Amino acid sequence: MSEHPTAPEAHEDAAMPPEGRRRLEQFEEGITLDRFITETAQAHPENKGKFSALLRQISLASRLVSARVNRAGLLGMFGDTGDVNVQGEFVQKLDEYANNAFKRALDHAGCVCAIASEEDEGPYYVPERFHSGRYVFCMDPLDGSSNIDVNATIGTIFAVYRRQSPEGTPASIDDILRPGTEIVAAGYVVYGSGTMMVLSTGEGVNGFTLDPSVGEFFLSHPDIRLKPECKLYSVNEGYASSWTPAFRGWIEGVKAPGQGWSQRYIGSLVADFHRNLLKGGIFLYPPTKKNPEGKLRLLYEALPLAFLAEQAGGAATNGHQRILELCPDALHARTGLIIGNSGPVEEVTALLRAELRS
Repeated sequence: MSEHPTAPEAHEDAAMPPEGRRRLEQFEEGITLDRFITETAQAHPENKGKFSALLRQISLASRLVSARVNRAGLLGMFGDTGDVNVQGEFVQKLDEYANNAFKRALDHAGCVCAIASEEDEGPYYVPERFHSGRYVFCMDPLDGSSNIDVNATIGTIFAVYRRQSPEGTPASIDDILRPGTEIVAAGYVVYGSGTMMVLSTGEGVNGFTLDPSVGEFFLSHPDIRLKPECKLYSVNEGYASSWTPAFRGWIEGVKAPGQGWSQRYIGSLVADFHRNLLKGGIFLYPPTKKNPEGKLRLLYEALPLAFLAEQAGGAATNGHQRILELCPDALHARTGLIIGNSGPVEEVTALLRAELRS
């Protein structure tokens, strides 16, 4: 019997929504992360291959972590190690693995001079036996790790800076504590139903999905953009009693009948931000009475995500000031964060600024 031209696969393609068909075509075109890195390097020959090497090592570490996350239950990687990190949080086994995987992938490649991690009390400087490279890498190696045991979405957040001191010399803390306006690349990797890397090198935001059958990231979400407005918010309302009157009033306002707003809150920063970046939404984590400076880490959580938000046409503030203009005064400095579509971010920020002045 000859094969009918409308095989099951053809029926599936016909029923596929236009957005899904477009992404399938991009996969079939073979636009890989490696190709993207190569083309980016050609546009910036002054980087002399070091920047490309850095991005490729980030990709390698992400694939290693993805593979380990997908097999965590089988490998006995759930649960904590019994140690407590500098944040006062129990270190999960996958936290430790992800932290080490990124450091091992990056320290010997000659592209970085220092690595700042949420899991480490101080900076990790490249050992003397390796070249002290041109860039600084800052990361939350496994954001949302408290969700590991329930198989919820977790991820890696990172930012890349160009060092201030001469390449080849020992780096210092001054190379690391830089304002967000000096970021040269930022991104995150989500490990969920699939593994996806969202990346910006300062020329827009692109998403790459890992095809585990070939072990490569393929362009799946080109030129991600945030519209000015949205009707979705992400916030932990369990802290409502600790919010300022202005902030609490804004939340109550969007919840009022007829406003048309919806709430989605996953409880993992990288997962909430990822959903809002793709669907549109505002994520809010303001300071509270318990954490008057805010709870999120500025250097390796707020700054890289703010960079991505702005590159996609959105905005990010701490409630009073643009996040990217802030410079951390310590490795684990904290901040409040209001981030997402520019319209509601600017509206909330204006209310909080007025409250501060009154």
